[in-house]
Amino acid sequence: MASTATPTSNPKLNADNVRVVLVNARNPLNIGAAARAVSNFGFSHLRLVDPWEPSWAEARSAVGAGAVMEAARVYATLGEAVADCSMVVGTTAVGKRLLRHPVRRLEYGARLLRGQSLQSPVAILFGSEKYGLSNEDMSWCQALMRIPTRPGHGSMNLGQAVAVCLYELVRGGTAPIPARPEPASAIEMERLTEMMLGVLGISGYLHDDSAELKIRRLVRRMELSAADAEVWLGILRQIRWKLDS
Repeated sequence: MASTATPTSNPKLNADNVRVVLVNARNPLNIGAAARAVSNFGFSHLRLVDPWEPSWAEARSAVGAGAVMEAARVYATLGEAVADCSMVVGTTAVGKRLLRHPVRRLEYGARLLRGQSLQSPVAILFGSEKYGLSNEDMSWCQALMRIPTRPGHGSMNLGQAVAVCLYELVRGGTAPIPARPEPASAIEMERLTEMMLGVLGISGYLHDDSAELKIRRLVRRMELSAADAEVWLGILRQIRWKLDS
């Protein structure tokens, strides 16, 4: 007898906690294809960061745009789009870029997202069709993942990439990661990042313009719980007070 389970009933995944985030999308057909994939696989949250306005307007007005497109939210910055997320995983074709994050195969990144989705919201980032995610975009991520395409032709159409990644999420071939303490959200980690930058600025540690991205990446690699993030904020506030006094 065939299974009647749906993606949203998968006990290894909370689909309602998954946010698909398109950064600087420029093609209305790609935006529509991404929205269709979100709906196909049982998800509902599509977010766009600074889309090209004519393309966004065209995509929204397309016949049969559907519930996902109608409910999609637009943000001016990536920080705002992932503020409620405790885990952010970016997608990349890698190419010749020098990356500062570990790059995992698709199945590993999907496993991370599935496990965390059982506790709190998570986000998958997709970059623009032409350039992908920028280094600044990636600084918001705990990890990166790549679809195992063949060498020499690694870049995929945006809609296709979204569909492949979401299929891997609902496929759920491995057990979820064991539950951990409540993780710090993106906004909590950014608050910690800003406090750390402030302390380092006063101390004279910061020497170049790339420091902010380095520190943001460092904080996210720590994978702090909400409680631990609050402890670190308290420590840094005390150091800041001493430096200012």
